[in-house]
Amino acid sequence: MSTVRPFKALRPVKNYAQEFSCPPYDVLEENEVKQIVQKYPNSFLRVTRAEVEFKDGADPHSDVVYKKAAENIKMFEKTGVLIEDEKRCFYLYRETWKGRTQTGLFATFSIDEYDKGLIKKHELTRQDKEDDRARHIITLEVQAEPIFLTFKSYPEIKEILSLMIKKYDKLYEVTDSNEVLHEVWKVDSETDVNLIETSFKKIDCLYIADGHHRAAASSRARKQLMDKNPSHNGSEEYNFVMGAIFPDDELRILDYNRVVKELNGMDSNEFLKKIEENFTVSFASEKPYSPKELHEIGMYLDKKWYSLKAKDHIISKTDAVKALDVSILQEYLLCPVLGIENPRKDPNIYFLGGIRGVGALEEWIDEKNWKVAFSMYPTQLSQLIKVADDGMIMPPKSTWFEPKLRSGLTIHKI
Repeated sequence: MSTVRPFKALRPVKNYAQEFSCPPYDVLEENEVKQIVQKYPNSFLRVTRAEVEFKDGADPHSDVVYKKAAENIKMFEKTGVLIEDEKRCFYLYRETWKGRTQTGLFATFSIDEYDKGLIKKHELTRQDKEDDRARHIITLEVQAEPIFLTFKSYPEIKEILSLMIKKYDKLYEVTDSNEVLHEVWKVDSETDVNLIETSFKKIDCLYIADGHHRAAASSRARKQLMDKNPSHNGSEEYNFVMGAIFPDDELRILDYNRVVKELNGMDSNEFLKKIEENFTVSFASEKPYSPKELHEIGMYLDKKWYSLKAKDHIISKTDAVKALDVSILQEYLLCPVLGIENPRKDPNIYFLGGIRGVGALEEWIDEKNWKVAFSMYPTQLSQLIKVADDGMIMPPKSTWFEPKLRSGLTIHKI
C-alpha cells in the first residue's frame, strides 16, 4: 500500500506562473541562473539559487544565502506572487514534449515509507548535497522542489487522472526553454481527493526516478524537526515529502553519454585492439551514431564512428546492475583499458546528457581535442525498477530523464 496525500500548496498566482516557475536548481550553471533572474525578477530561482542575489558571488552553502532564500520566499508571499490554498488538494500535472505526454500529479508522500524502503531508490547520495538541501528545508520551512516518482502503471489510476483532467479547469499552462508544455489542474473536491488516495493504496510501492538527494534531505530534516517537537504525533507536514508521480509506461529516459580526454598512453590502434577482447567492433552505419539496442555502444574515435557490441561472456544474466550498459562500459572498457576507476572523480571523463544530442559528442571531441566519446543506448525503466526491487544501486550517470519537472508550480510548507 502506498500513501499518496493531498496538501495545501503554496503556489504562484496564475499570471505569475510563467515568470515564477523555473528549471530544477541543479541543472543550471551560475551564468544561466543570472540570465534567467535578470529576465524574470520574480523567478523562483531567487529561492532555490539565492546566491544569485549577491553581486560579488557568495558561497551557496553560506548562512547568508540560506537566509536570503528564506527572506525571498516570504517576500513573494507578501507581494502577492504566491498564495496558499485553503484546503488540501491534489494537483494534476501533465508534461508534453516532442509529441509525447506524461500525466501524473503533485502530491505528498510518507517519509516513514521512504525510510522503510517502500519508496525505493536506485542511487547513492552525497553527504554535501544532502546537507545543503536539508538546511534549505529547515531554514525556509518548505520543501521547495518535488522529488520525481514513478509506479508500475495501473490502468485504474491512469483512467481516473484522465477523467479528472476533463472535469477540472486548468490552473496553469507554462512552456519552458526546451519547448516542454507544463499544465496543472487543481483537484479540490473531497470525493475526487478520496478517490485518488484510495486508488494509490492498491500500489505496492513507489520508485524514485530522480531527486534522491531531495528525498534523503527531507528525511533528515524530518528527523531534526521531530526531535525538537515534544508533541510530535506523525501527522505534521514535515512527515511528508512533496513529489510529482507518473506511471512508468509514460516516462522517457534519454541516453547519458561519455567523453574521455586521453587513451591511457595508447595510440588508437592499440586501443582498438584492446577493446576487441570484449566487444565486437565494426564501423557504424550512420554518423553521428546512436546505438540501436541494449548492449550496443557507439564510439567516436579519430573522426570515425564505430559500433561496439558486448560479447556474450560479459553480459550478466543474473545481476541487474552488471547487466546495465553503463556497467558493461565501465567494467570492461573504461576501467581496465582507459584506467578510469572512479568515474565520479576522474578528470579524464565527462558526461553529456542525451538532451544535447549525439552530435554534441563529435563537437566536444573535435573542438576540445579529447580522444574518444561513447554514445549509450538509454537505460530502460524496467531495468531501473529491477535494480530498485533488488535493493541495488546503479552506477553514476545511468539515467537522464526528460522532460524535467518544473520547479515552483507547487511548494510544500512544512
